[in-house]
Formats: sequence, C-alpha cells, structure tokens
Amino acid sequence: MLDLMTPLGTPRAAAFFDLDKTVIARSSTLAFSRPFYAGGLINRRTVLRSAYAQFVYLLGGADHDQMERMREYLSAMCTGWDVQTVRAIVADTLHHIVEPMIYDEAVTLIEQHHAAGRDVVIVSSSGSEVVEPIGEMLGADKVIATRMVVADGKYTGEIEQYAYGPHKATAITALAAAEGYDLQGSYAYSDSITDEPMLAAVGHPFAVNPDRALRRLAISRDWPVLDFTRPVALAERTRFTEVRRPAVAATALGAGLAAAGVLLYAARRRARQDEN
Repeated sequence: MLDLMTPLGTPRAAAFFDLDKTVIARSSTLAFSRPFYAGGLINRRTVLRSAYAQFVYLLGGADHDQMERMREYLSAMCTGWDVQTVRAIVADTLHHIVEPMIYDEAVTLIEQHHAAGRDVVIVSSSGSEVVEPIGEMLGADKVIATRMVVADGKYTGEIEQYAYGPHKATAITALAAAEGYDLQGSYAYSDSITDEPMLAAVGHPFAVNPDRALRRLAISRDWPVLDFTRPVALAERTRFTEVRRPAVAATALGAGLAAAGVLLYAARRRARQDEN
C-alpha cells in the first residue's frame, strides 16, 4: 500500500487519474460499441471495427498517431448522433458495461486519496457523456473529458475540447489555478506515453500498466511503476458501496442521467435478489 497521507499544514492537492487502462481495463468509448449498436447508432461493421480497435489497444496501447486516427474515426462515427440518445444508452448500460472492468487497485487509491483530503479528478480523452457518469460512479470530485460540438441536439463531428496529450496538462493546470491545487503536492496516474505532459506537471507521477515507451521513461526518471491486475465490480467491494462524494459533472443533465443509471442498477439488483 502506498503512503499517501498528507502532512498537516500542507497546501491543498489533487489526484489526477487517466481512465482507460488506468482505472478501467479497456477503452471506455469502445466498450459501448455493442449498446450503441443495439440503440441503432452504429452498424455491425462498426461494431466489428471497434472490437478490433479495442484488441489492438489492449495489446500495445496507443501512440500519438494512433490516437489521432482514433479521434478522426470517433468524430466521423458520432456525427449526427442524437445527444440525448447517447446519454440514455450510457446511463442504461453503465454498470453492466463498466463495473466488471474497474481495477480494484485504482478504487483503493481513490479511497486513499479521499482519506488524505485530496480531490480526485478523472482526466480522459473519451467523451464527456461517457466519462462523467463513470466519474460519478467512482466518486470522483471532478471530470476533465473531451467535448464535442452540439447543434440542434446532435453532434456535428467537430471537437470543442480535446482532452488528450498536452491538452490534459493544460486542463489540469487551469483547474489547479481555479481550485487552488498545489501541483507539486499533487499526484497523477496514467498508462500512456501520450500523457507524459500530465504526469510531468505534478510532483508525484505514477506510471500504471504503462506501455513500453512510458515504462522506459518512468524508469529513466525514477517514476514509480504500478501494475493493476484485478478488475472487480464495485458492488462486490463493501468498503466502496456508498459513494462519499459525487463527481462534479459539467451539466446538471449529465449528473441526473448518471444518478438515473445508479437507480436503474439498484432496481435490477433488487430484481435479481427477488428471483433468487
């Protein structure tokens, strides 16, 4: 167990977590390809292409060029999608899709940082409609995510804010200024070499399940390397059954839909218990 306690009198700090392959074992965006197919947003060919992309991502992560291709692919794929439909699908399937692939070690770290009085911030290049409900479920205090341009309730395919690479470092620096976080006393966790700017921006960077490039960099800079191997459903962790502090979603609608997803999950769980 890491010693993450904060000495008395130290400035306020935060813990910044990348999401994919750091907190959860897969790509959060690609994980929803089947529900999006069932909801009529994508066709079978796109599902198969997403499954292949997920396989490649799990094998070796994604470098800058691959992330740029992924951005272009996802932007083209979601052009014209109805935003409310996306939010509803994510809320309805969130626990079924995401819970089984959350790393137990990551949840423990989130608990430890909260116990030490630090805010927990999820920082992800995935879309806010996916990341915000996951952050709510994890008890994160804030979320930084990619935001798409919306017109007449539909995605235009343009990106308003791309939370990727150096943009993550810019975003956490801006958030630190707004919230009064001491970045030198803060922590950051990521699996990808593309997040080097975010890791370098804090005083306590950690490489989690790092790709080969980040592992080499972490060793050269003497950054701790963590290997997470135990995905576990949150409902099975009695210590994390009741979320202490809800994430601050960017919109009231996003928070409401995430709460609806929690209620739906609870109802389904009660139904299963009644059947047994």
